Amino acid sequence: MQSKRLKHLIGNALMAFSLLLLVFIYYPILSLYIFPPAIDKKILDKSFYVEIPKINIASQIIPNVDPFIETEYRKALERGIAHAKNTPLPGEKGTSFLFAHSSDSPWRITRYNVAFFRLPELKKGDNIKIVRDGKVYEYRVSDTKTVWPNEVNYLLGNRKDQLILQTCTPIGTSLQRLLVFAVLK
Repeated sequence: MQSKRLKHLIGNALMAFSLLLLVFIYYPILSLYIFPPAIDKKILDKSFYVEIPKINIASQIIPNVDPFIETEYRKALERGIAHAKNTPLPGEKGTSFLFAHSSDSPWRITRYNVAFFRLPELKKGDNIKIVRDGKVYEYRVSDTKTVWPNEVNYLLGNRKDQLILQTCTPIGTSLQRLLVFAVLK
């Protein structure tokens, strides 16, 4: 009888632990939707940042990050959104390319920079504001596209005057890349 009671107690403890683990893993993700964080006013004091009101983003932009050197871009993405090295800065002629995480390990998602978590919600006509050295550049989303990681032609040699935002998709994977294209207003 005691053996049966012990098994029952252990089973209940394992179920309770599993439920707590699920809450620990998924609460940060759900909280980004349910209780979106307020825009950090310290970001708005930076000299180079992006603001996307529709998805409640304001994040510092780290300029000239090599998107082909993982150690370099991972370090930059911990602090903000990365501007791809050898692409024009916003406001200059050509395609400015910005990239950031959409997710991280579930237990780190709200403790780490996941600025582009809600990027898939952007639609044609949505606004993006970039501030660089006190000058404001207003962009409007013109298109979105999902591509494979080896499709880097959007990053290399693109002469079109536009802004491209990139993140991994589906969220929680690095299977494909979501590209959001925007043009100056």
